This record gives sequence, C-alpha cells and structure tokens, in this order.
Amino acid sequence: MIRIMAGAFILISLLLGAPASPLYHSSYWLWFTAFVGLNLLQSGFTRFCPAELIFWKLGVPKAGDQAGCSPK
Repeated sequence: MIRIMAGAFILISLLLGAPASPLYHSSYWLWFTAFVGLNLLQSGFTRFCPAELIFWKLGVPKAGDQAGCSPK
C-alpha cells in the first residue's frame, strides 16, 4: 500500500507541477515530488517510514501480519 501511495503521489504531483502537463497548476508541486522521493530514499536506509506509521494507526496490518487469520 505504501508503494502504491508513494507512486500515486509522485505521478499526481508531476502532473500538477510539470509545465508541459495538461493539468499544470504550479511548479511548486515539484517540491512535493522531491519530498516523497527523499522520504523513499531515507526509508530504504533507515527502515523508518512515516506513511507506515499512519497506515498502522488507521488499522492497516503490516506486511506479513496474519490479521484476521486464526492459527490452525
């Protein structure tokens, strides 16, 4: 889910920030693209991801969790 969210944020912010885009709004959206990219880079090294914490607090199980499954 995190990769889907990050990819969507990057594509949407590029659509809104790239002057050649038909949905161009402001080049300031490219700062958001850079923020998401830097966050992905740092999480690759530190394994800390703020989006993971947000999803966890919303009740989304972490990868590998057996939520809803009872052991046999």
